[in-house]
Amino acid sequence: MIAKSRSYTSEIYVIIDPETVILSGFISTLNHVYDLGHDWLLVASAQNVSYFPFHLNELGKHWHTDNGKRVKIQELLKILQQNWQGNHCYTRMLMAWNNKDLPLHNGVLPPFLYGKGIHNNWVIHEAMSSEFRFVFDASLTITSFYLNGDDDFSRTQGNFSDADIENRNWEYIGNYHIGANYGSFFYSEANYSSLVKLLKCNKQYIMVDTQKNIVFPIGRKGAMYLMKEPIFPSWLKENTIHCIARMKSQANSLDCSLKDQKKIPAMLKLPFSLESLLSITADKNKTVILTVAGYSYKDMLMSWACRLRELSIENFIVCALDQETYQFSILQGMPVFTDPIAPSNISFDDCHFGTKCFQRVTKVKSRIVLKILKLGYNILLSDVDVYWFRNPVPLLHSYGPAVLVAQSDEYQKQGAINLPRRLNSGFYYAHSDTETIAAIEKVVRHAETSGLSEQPSFYDTLCGQGGSNRVGDNKCVEPETNLTVHFLDRDLFPNGAYQDLWREKNMKNACLKKGCYIIHNNWISGRLKKLKRQVLSGLWDYDPGTRMCLRSVSLWRTSFRYPASDSKRRGETFGVDDYTEMQAMLPGRAQRERLQEE
Repeated sequence: MIAKSRSYTSEIYVIIDPETVILSGFISTLNHVYDLGHDWLLVASAQNVSYFPFHLNELGKHWHTDNGKRVKIQELLKILQQNWQGNHCYTRMLMAWNNKDLPLHNGVLPPFLYGKGIHNNWVIHEAMSSEFRFVFDASLTITSFYLNGDDDFSRTQGNFSDADIENRNWEYIGNYHIGANYGSFFYSEANYSSLVKLLKCNKQYIMVDTQKNIVFPIGRKGAMYLMKEPIFPSWLKENTIHCIARMKSQANSLDCSLKDQKKIPAMLKLPFSLESLLSITADKNKTVILTVAGYSYKDMLMSWACRLRELSIENFIVCALDQETYQFSILQGMPVFTDPIAPSNISFDDCHFGTKCFQRVTKVKSRIVLKILKLGYNILLSDVDVYWFRNPVPLLHSYGPAVLVAQSDEYQKQGAINLPRRLNSGFYYAHSDTETIAAIEKVVRHAETSGLSEQPSFYDTLCGQGGSNRVGDNKCVEPETNLTVHFLDRDLFPNGAYQDLWREKNMKNACLKKGCYIIHNNWISGRLKKLKRQVLSGLWDYDPGTRMCLRSVSLWRTSFRYPASDSKRRGETFGVDDYTEMQAMLPGRAQRERLQEE
């Protein structure tokens, strides 16, 4: 939300908790702080009340009792004071800041899940630490409240039980894991009571620094020491002193200790089995899209997922080959599960086509596909290096049962596309039916005894050794199961070598003219080479620096950087050398064209 606000031209941005009711003081406070001589961040905590028997009238302008009697704002304020239960350190609050040159804080704002704990405290802490903006508390000039109930502070203290996880506390835990990986929030204790307070006394707005005993009158230059009566200004009368004293007592009653909140589990785990993920994500035809990824491909995984979300495709799940990918995917809001018998001790930097690592990893895919088919779901298997121009699922589903549709890996422009070992097992659609399940079982058994990857097992099992089961130029029929394999039109589903599309100066337009559904970034060896080719072609939808999707933003104006305050994560995506090379790809057109020529 904070990132999206930058696309608007408003002079003030405000984020308000949706369960907070604002009674008074909001607009007048903003009017008075608007012209402060420094970029600012306003925070205001809402009161927690247990009793509020009033409702707005139909026009939403006045508060009424249940019998229809109008209630004056002064009465409401009195009731709030009587039922005030304090608050828990800015858990339910509003934030406002002016739109000028300075950011809210140094570094990157993590992808927090809003309303699930810690993000407000994190922003305030980082803004105070960065000292870019004047941060102040307007809780005493903006009257707001929320009804007593489970708030995000009480749900995130201490240890977590299985019952907590079932109550979706994993969302709160996820925010704490994110907060621990960015900035200095988990490594230093912020003194929230030191925030300058905005106060209104005798219809006059003043800023009070209770730590230094200094008053900052709004609209006046300079500052005055509270404790030296001879230099009090004339407008600072005796009842104003009492007003400040009362504010101090309220501020001291605020418990802002976050020590208990920082006791979080070392690992984060979603309370979902594969079966429950499938039931949540499958579309109306019981079709799911599956991808499989290891940690070094996590950014390509996210670019793939961002593209699907841009196309409004949500029925996908991720099989993580390691715990690092699993944890990363959870924190990015991905529906993810782990394969309990996935190969271990795999170096994914070297896990490219033709290696032993690649052979072991690919065999995970067919085994997971078989499991999902047996659970009654149709499945589209798509590698993360497949870029989607549009949604192919309706077309692929239309081929009907007992037909497996797959991408052809044939690179010759003319001739048959179902030649030996030209079935690409990185993009295919399978129906959950008897014929398909039996055929995939054969593929899995064949792959288990093969010293090659699963891709030859697909072709040799379904199309026969040397293509003995071929039918025409684009089909095979497996005789025992009677499964038909249909090889997809390469103009619509091109592989990485077809017509040298990846060498086109404007590859994206070339594919769109053909009507491509997808293009596979294969027929190239090495992770960094894949990454380089995809980024240079403009088919990249994720910024690993901000961990956000690139929504309708020019890629070349987006820097792939890691925050200076996040030393643990700098360079982790591509490695230090890879990271430097990736930066070199981004600046200008001339350099991009030179890299394309190379």
